[in-house]
Parts: sequence; structure tokens; C-alpha cells
Amino acid sequence: MNIDDFKKVKIEAMKAKDKDAVTALNALINKLMLAGIEKKAVGETLADEDVVKILQKTVNELTEERECFVKAGREETVASLDRQIETVKRYLPKLLSADEIKDIILGLEDKTMPTVMKHFKANYAGKVDMKLVGEVLRSL
Repeated sequence: MNIDDFKKVKIEAMKAKDKDAVTALNALINKLMLAGIEKKAVGETLADEDVVKILQKTVNELTEERECFVKAGREETVASLDRQIETVKRYLPKLLSADEIKDIILGLEDKTMPTVMKHFKANYAGKVDMKLVGEVLRSL
């Protein structure tokens, strides 16, 4: 998805009066626009991988914010942040499962940690949780 797609989704959320979705999409659109400006400054364009990274970063930030409000006992805000996190997660690509990661690792010739991590970073960026890759590799 690109910025225009997210703007269309935001308009639909506004029509549906979904304040949490609008809030999450506003933050996401702003981050995408800033990243686009930074990329233009160096003569590049915003790639799908960049969008996925921004989506993941947004989910992480919202999750951290949620944890702070849980500690503070602000249940209403926690519920709002949960809905915002779900809104952003809808646009993340499906991550590979542990079994799929294991199959890929077993198919590699060199199964050393640096080689496997480089392979996943280069070929599966945004589609795999690198922490899970490390855990699966250690379990083999």
C-alpha cells in the first residue's frame, strides 16, 4: 500500500466515525510522508519494504505506549490503543511461522547464525520476525 491508499482508508474510517482508526491512520500517514520526504532528498522513492518497516515501528510504538497506560491504570486509553494497534496490524504482511522458517533454514547449505540471519534479512525483510529466526535456528 502507498500513502494514497492509507488516505482512502482513513476517509472510510472517518465516515464510519471510528476515531481510533483515524488516529492510528493519521500517525501512520504522517510517518510515511516524512519517510517519503527523506527518501526524495537522496533521490530515492518509498519502497514496500520501507512501508512495512514503518508499519512495524508504529505497532511497536503503540504497544509501548499501551504498556505505560496499563501501568498507570488508564483502561479507557488502553482499549483505545488496542483498537489502534489492530488497525495498523491489518496492513502488515503475514509473518512466516516457525515451521516455515525451519524449512527455509534446513534448505540452506550454510546454517551458521550470521549466514542464516543475512539470508532472512535480505530475502524476507518485513515478512519474518528476526527474533523468531534466531530461536528456531538455536533449536536445530
